[in-house]
Amino acid sequence: MYHLFQISSDVLKTLGLKMKFMITFIFTSVLIGSIFLLSPPNNFNDQLLYATINGSKESKTPQDKLLGGLLTSDFDERSCVSRYYKSSLYRKPSPYKPSEYLISKLRSYEKLHKRCGPGTQAYKEATKNLIGHNDKNYANKTVGECKYIVWVAVYGLGNRILTLASVFLYALLTERVVLVDQSKDISDLFCEPFPGTSWLLPRDFPLTRQIDGYNKGYSRCYGTMLNNHAITANSTPPHLYLHILHDSRDEDKMFFCPKDQTLIDKVPWLIVKANVYFVPSLWFNPAFQTELVKLFPRKEAVFHILAKYIYHPTNEVWGMITSYYKAHLARADERLGIQIRVFSGGAGYLQNVMDQVLSCTQREKLLPQVVVTQEVNVTQSQKVKAVLVTSLYPEYSDRLRNMFSNKDSSRGEVIKVYQPSGERYQQTDKKIHDQKALTEMYLLSLTDNVVTSARSTFGYVAHSLGGLKPWLLYQPRDASVPDPPCVRSTSIEPCHLTSPSHGCDADWGTDSGKVLPFVKHCEDRDNDGLKLFDEL
Repeated sequence: MYHLFQISSDVLKTLGLKMKFMITFIFTSVLIGSIFLLSPPNNFNDQLLYATINGSKESKTPQDKLLGGLLTSDFDERSCVSRYYKSSLYRKPSPYKPSEYLISKLRSYEKLHKRCGPGTQAYKEATKNLIGHNDKNYANKTVGECKYIVWVAVYGLGNRILTLASVFLYALLTERVVLVDQSKDISDLFCEPFPGTSWLLPRDFPLTRQIDGYNKGYSRCYGTMLNNHAITANSTPPHLYLHILHDSRDEDKMFFCPKDQTLIDKVPWLIVKANVYFVPSLWFNPAFQTELVKLFPRKEAVFHILAKYIYHPTNEVWGMITSYYKAHLARADERLGIQIRVFSGGAGYLQNVMDQVLSCTQREKLLPQVVVTQEVNVTQSQKVKAVLVTSLYPEYSDRLRNMFSNKDSSRGEVIKVYQPSGERYQQTDKKIHDQKALTEMYLLSLTDNVVTSARSTFGYVAHSLGGLKPWLLYQPRDASVPDPPCVRSTSIEPCHLTSPSHGCDADWGTDSGKVLPFVKHCEDRDNDGLKLFDEL
């Protein structure tokens, strides 16, 4: 059980030493009657007590709460505090602005979703046509004005955030309505993004009981239908399953090809399982590319801008984000984020990763060297650098904290190390665990500089959300520290971890990373995976 009302000794000590003003009692009736708080809690076990709407209010109004027109004003601000307040007050203004064309496209999409979304007559008619028809005769039937794409939640939270953004972009390009599987905890993490409607797939959706079992062997999986020559322009099924996972076959990847899109466009319902950020693959379709260039003149900002539109943490999660930030990061002169994803174990692995982190951060001047002195003199004029560590393992932050505690640094900085949680193992689909994970992603995105682990979707979400070009820690191949230990990315985009070797065009050859000047191999993937870059 989480000890919501525990006040740690560290907090009390801080209060005793630094707070000479009267403690304000905060009233909250959301959780349990009248509760009095002394200070923001130090860790997530105490954090939920702060997760209220009142705890998230700010003292000033953002100058541009609509983010240059990206957002609409058609929401009740109190229902989702983060929607209009999340970036203006906690991070520097983003240099990546939404295009007028994207804004227009989003307003049109909102009208489409409201017209075709759950509860509408159009949705009811579309679900009636979903089942009970012979596939051979279905192509000749009237399917109505609305087409849909259903996103099914699979794998960890980082994968889900990246893939849902990919699916939404595809929906924008093809004028489909995106509906979100709510069998997991999506509604505990994010607010509804579209006004006057819902993006949650109704629980009585006719295929709900079958979706979990969909895989490459499913008869209506697109790749399987291609292999079996079971789909043509004259025999399209009422729904298709798209398998866009790390183990996709070349036939599954044909989904991205122009001629296949012409065929797929006739299918009213698409069901998608994905665990890769497939946005780069969309740019290989000439028809999509023309539209994408108009939507995103800054090609490396696709996820950054889409995420600011569709992902707004619930009031509960936003309370966790803001209270932790205020308690530990707000007063620092500079903030450094370090995200450590451990992919393997073994003897000495912990120390090897720690050595790599130090080698990277000190080589890149992100952290100073420790100077051994007889006496430490801390002055008010010294700069304070807050280091936010996110990892399943607390040992990394413990070692960094011990390294800099009560010691001088070579640059005279005071280094404060914080880690919100360290749960040892991933607990996907557990509400509290996923809320903590989302909170840590957002906290990392609010730092000034960030170091992330190679191939980590958690890290990809964090740095791209914040518009940060990260230092990527190379994945160790053996017991030694990689040399160099890390590389600075020149793009804020996430990596599509598997190359789209679907071979739509013979001219592409074997290396699709050389086809487009703005789609290149990811720095942390050794000539594998694809990523969007702004053209130089």
